[in-house]
This record gives sequence, structure tokens and C-alpha cells, in this order.
Amino acid sequence: MKIENYISALLYRYQCVTVPGFGAFLTEIQSAQLNGSTNTFYPPKKLVSFNPHLKNNDGLLANHVSLQENITYDEAVRSIQLEVGLWIEKLQRRESLTLKNIGEISVNSEFSWVFEPVTSVNYLSDSFGLSSVVSPSIKREVLKAQVEELEEKAPIIFTPERKKNYSFLKYAAVFVLSLGVGGATYKSYYDQQITNENILVEKAVQEKVQHQIQQATFFIESPLPPVTLNVKDNTVKVAKPYHIMAGAFRSESNAQRIFNELTRLGYQPVRLEKNSFGLYPVLYGSFTSYTEAQEKLKEIHKNHNKEAWVLIKEL
Repeated sequence: MKIENYISALLYRYQCVTVPGFGAFLTEIQSAQLNGSTNTFYPPKKLVSFNPHLKNNDGLLANHVSLQENITYDEAVRSIQLEVGLWIEKLQRRESLTLKNIGEISVNSEFSWVFEPVTSVNYLSDSFGLSSVVSPSIKREVLKAQVEELEEKAPIIFTPERKKNYSFLKYAAVFVLSLGVGGATYKSYYDQQITNENILVEKAVQEKVQHQIQQATFFIESPLPPVTLNVKDNTVKVAKPYHIMAGAFRSESNAQRIFNELTRLGYQPVRLEKNSFGLYPVLYGSFTSYTEAQEKLKEIHKNHNKEAWVLIKEL
């Protein structure tokens, strides 16, 4: 079974996909980039990283495999364990492990796993159909340099007079003033022309990007079925899209135990009803923005649970 295909499909929808007994693949959104040397604009994307310390089974991958392969949950767990065993044996032989559309894991001289992600696949659904855009470079004229050069070379000769008649200084001052005003006027006109050219180029690039956005389509084979989560009576219905997962448990008593423990520690946890996968999810809490959820997640990683992760979903 090629479980990397299922991992790749889940990365489009989730920030964290854990492979039980092996590690977790995490995604982070990178904003649009500009390469100044090549005048190339790159669309936003999801960067994939790997954390070998997150190995606990959260049920996400196993349930997805169970649905796609039409097998039981336990059979899916055993299939994943078998595949993971082959991966680990390959890395122990210091061979590189290539996961299609995800990346490559190798072993360095210190016997540590090194992950190199695939950059050709963009897991950010909002950027599907968008490609890099090359903007033509702006050719600036050299007139400004020529004007400055003329200003430096313009001769102003003061001829001494035998008589003390300094009326010529008045005309020289008028000449210098006229030259300065003319140069400043031309410089202002030139700068305005450059600004207008920049605006036209920027507008053309934006129109091209917008045209590609309108033509973009997004299709994933074997999409996941929608999941409906119901809130228990002792919780408040979650209406915020960013949720920090404490865990998903097959036993309701374990879920209640974790809920009580988080309450004693001062958190405001939320217990959800049993989902269609037969699991009881427990949340640390929900947040209106991704930034707020990330800040809280860092605090939880530091003080309580390094395996907590952010679920992005409207509940």
C-alpha cells in the first residue's frame, strides 16, 4: 500500500498529518514572493516540513485509509504499521526514502533524518491554477545622468573688470538660477515619467495574475467526505475555524479524563460528540484567527503537550 498518496491528499486539507510510529508532516503558509534578479512573481504556497518526534496515532490517516480502501479501522492501522516498518528498515540501511509528491528523507553522518520537500507541488488550495509570472524589466533611460553631467560641466566664467563695475554678477546670478530651475523642472518631469511607467507595468502584472486566478480550477481525486462534529451538552458550540486538538480517543472515558485534566489546568477545553470515525475529539480551544491559534499552540507546546496541533475547519 502506497500510503504516501493518502498523506499527500490529506496535506491539501490539514496542517498536520501524522504517520503513527514514524513522524508528522506539517505545513506552513508562505506568502507570495518576488525574485528581484529574475523579475519573477511566485504565488502563495504551503511549505511542507517533517517532525520525527510526533508519532502518536491521532486517527486522521488511519480513518482516511479505511474509507478509501474500504477496510476496517484496525486493518488500516496494521497496513500503515507494515508500510512504516519498511520505511524505517530502509532508513536504517542509510538509504534515501522518497515519498511521491511529498519529499525525500535521508540519513546524515550523525544518523539523523533529513527531510527535503518537493517544491513542485503546492498544497495551498487557494493558489491552485496559479503559476509564476515573469514581469518584463523596466528599461530606464539615461537622460537623468546626462542632465546631471551637463549641470556639472556648464561653465560660468567671471571676467575681472578694471573698473569696479559688478553689474555683470546680476546677469550671472540670473543665468545660474535659470539653469537650476530648468534642471529641477526636467528632473521632476523625468521622475514622473518613470513613476507612470512603473504603474503601467504593475497594472499589467496584476491583470495577468487576476486572469490566471479566474481560469484556475481545483480538483482532488477521491475527495474526503464532509465530517459533521456535534458538541456535547457541557460545551459551547464552536463557531471559530481554528481549533487546537488535544487528541481524539476511541474511549469516551479517556476523552472525559483528558477534558477534566485540561479544565483543572486552567484551559477552556471543548469535548465533541463521537464522530463518524468512532472517535471522541477533545480541543484545547478554538480561535478566530490563525495567528491567535499559533500563539496559543506555542504556549501549549512549551507548557503542556508538544503533540498538540491546529485543525482548520468550520465546526
